[in-house]
Amino acid sequence: MIAVEDAQGRVRRWSPAQTARALDALFVAAESEAALGVTVAPKGAAFKLWAPTADRVELCVYDGPDSAARARLPLARDDRAGIWAVDTARLSGASGVRSGAYYRYLVEVFVPGVGRVRNLVTDPYSVSLSADSARSYVADLSEPRLQPRGWSASRIPDRVKTPTDMVVYELHVRDFSRDDRSVPAAMRGKYLAFTQAGSAGMRHLRALSAAGLTDVHLLPVFDLATVPERHCVVPRVPEAAPDSDAQRAAVMAAADRDCFNWGYDPFHYSAPEGSFASDANDGAVRVRELRAMVMGLHAAGLRVGMDVVYNHTTASGQHPHSVLDRIVPGYYQRLDALGRVERSTCCDNTATEHRMMGKLLIDSIVLWAREYKIASFRFDLMGHQPREVMERLQARLQRELGRDVPLIGEGWNFGEVAHGARFVQASQLSLNGTGIGTFSDRGRDAVRGGAAGDDAATSARRPGFVVPATAGDAARREELLHQGDLLKLAMAGTLRSFELETADGRRVAGESLPYGDQPAGYASVPAEVVNYVENHDNQTLFDALVLKLPRATGADDRARTQAVALGINALSQGVAYFHAGGELLRSKSMDRNSYDSGDWFNRLDWRGRDNGFGAGLPPGPAGGPDDAVLRPLLADPAIKPGPAQIDWTRRVFLDQLRIRASTPLFRLADPQEIRRRLAFHNTGPDQQAGVIVGRLDGAGRADAVFERVLFVVNASAEPAALTVPAEAGVAWRLHPVQRAAGAADARVRSEARADGIHGRFRVPARSVAVFVVERR
Repeated sequence: MIAVEDAQGRVRRWSPAQTARALDALFVAAESEAALGVTVAPKGAAFKLWAPTADRVELCVYDGPDSAARARLPLARDDRAGIWAVDTARLSGASGVRSGAYYRYLVEVFVPGVGRVRNLVTDPYSVSLSADSARSYVADLSEPRLQPRGWSASRIPDRVKTPTDMVVYELHVRDFSRDDRSVPAAMRGKYLAFTQAGSAGMRHLRALSAAGLTDVHLLPVFDLATVPERHCVVPRVPEAAPDSDAQRAAVMAAADRDCFNWGYDPFHYSAPEGSFASDANDGAVRVRELRAMVMGLHAAGLRVGMDVVYNHTTASGQHPHSVLDRIVPGYYQRLDALGRVERSTCCDNTATEHRMMGKLLIDSIVLWAREYKIASFRFDLMGHQPREVMERLQARLQRELGRDVPLIGEGWNFGEVAHGARFVQASQLSLNGTGIGTFSDRGRDAVRGGAAGDDAATSARRPGFVVPATAGDAARREELLHQGDLLKLAMAGTLRSFELETADGRRVAGESLPYGDQPAGYASVPAEVVNYVENHDNQTLFDALVLKLPRATGADDRARTQAVALGINALSQGVAYFHAGGELLRSKSMDRNSYDSGDWFNRLDWRGRDNGFGAGLPPGPAGGPDDAVLRPLLADPAIKPGPAQIDWTRRVFLDQLRIRASTPLFRLADPQEIRRRLAFHNTGPDQQAGVIVGRLDGAGRADAVFERVLFVVNASAEPAALTVPAEAGVAWRLHPVQRAAGAADARVRSEARADGIHGRFRVPARSVAVFVVERR
């Protein structure tokens, strides 16, 4: 303990000794070690573990996942790096450890507050495991037996030249197929479901891919701590009323033992999760089947992205789910002034500012990119990581793989690291100039209204841009105008330097437009912003709109409102990011946080027959404040869409993807190009509220396809008629996708009009229309 006393000997400040920075200074050589973990050679594997404070380390070797130990081998310490090592190929007799064996480390170490302990622990650098993460698996990932047939020939689809070409679909492995009866029963909820090309889910993904979707981002597929891999249960959910609490009672009773979790509970960062494999107890199977999943998505023309969580661990200290802290106590977690683990991320925060935690992050990501052909990464709570670590990762990926690997993440600024309190963060305002993308709450909140953490009653009082104003509501009109300003900037890539005329008649740059206490414009290049209107967090877009739209809104108009929100995202500069099922009006029965709500509330119906609304009151405290708001909504049969509305929304979304893909003018990579080519009409104090009009100029750009593009977002409940003198004398026509005989939105096809001579445009209510000037 370290204490500060006054002259009278009274303790004024105190803390346990925190040794992480000292370890970083003493053992700096460890950071350059390229072979932590296991290196497999023909005569035996070599093992290396960084454990600088350990007194003794031994290797326990097992022939199988459940067999008794056959050897206990001492490791030798390198005092310069703090690394313990043994090369079993150099041992005499039959001690060589071969690929396919299992192992753990026996680490003797002093734990402050506990004493000297002997921990039997898995390897932080494990590449695979036995069931329930009990033992690490010895493997050379280049071995043929760990590769599905055709793996070496499978290539990442070459359809993203710059990050702004990315159109991302966020998807959970289990959600994808758990309820898809076109998938063999043994494969439902598993990696192998993605190999079933004829399934309803894969047909759906192929249709999205053909329309312009480029990437599927999978919620965590690394080894998770909270899903039992051998004996998980599937709760029996009773048939009950749409507003009943019987369903949630059944789900919550089994939540700790069921087969579902989002997966933001890391156990081993570099090993595939076993609950998605056909045999979680065979370390080879989960590697092989995850690769087969990647191949299946490649065959559909889709790149594979991965959601990663290096900002926290599931547990720390001597907890059974703690790996890092049981090897180097007090090093890997971020501590407060009293030596307690910080938990601002919801779990036990890691300290990626420490050399070896930052190294673990970088080594792990490089392994996923190299060995599993992961094309891009989404970082959970990336703002809790140093910008410097992310830049080193970015450079190493380029150097070792010879390709750009886009990095995006949550750049929220909060907790003990907020405002750069401990280091320069990988946050929205601090990543300026890196090309690393962050999710933008600016456009999201403008579209949806309110903020991410709103309860049901607050959310209902805070409508977004896509919710039309009531005639004569002056306050709502002012709110719409402000939301419109934020959306125009969002559609311009949330650029610091983009200038627009605001609703009060001023002309300001994005960095001068306020968003709370921050600038609305924070990106230097469009690749630094990820546009989205929903993701796995918070209510789905459909559920949010249930709260915000007038109760009497018909099912058709609810679908049209959803399509307007998706269309705004599809036509915005930057990375386009969509939540799986948004095009199917996906509902989680109003669940605000479905991370542990089981299959019942997270289900997906690729057939488009049921969107999930009215599946019962969502998990939460019975009788809580949300219940009174949600009960009458869930019980209202007029709110739930039918197959016709679901199918219509799906087809409109496909058309929106086709429009985005039709010209690079919607995917500009250079901020100067956006400033030069994008202009907004219907601005200033006299504008029509609820209507956004943007013009993209393709002149002088050979690949633009169109000479000009003009988009009109009409979120109002009435047709929009506008005269734009600057666009007069131009041969405007409806975009080929929207005027085609098979266009999804028949109302736009028949009612959207452009009078090119006079610069007049008419767009139906709750619609997104795109007009073009075609090249001859």
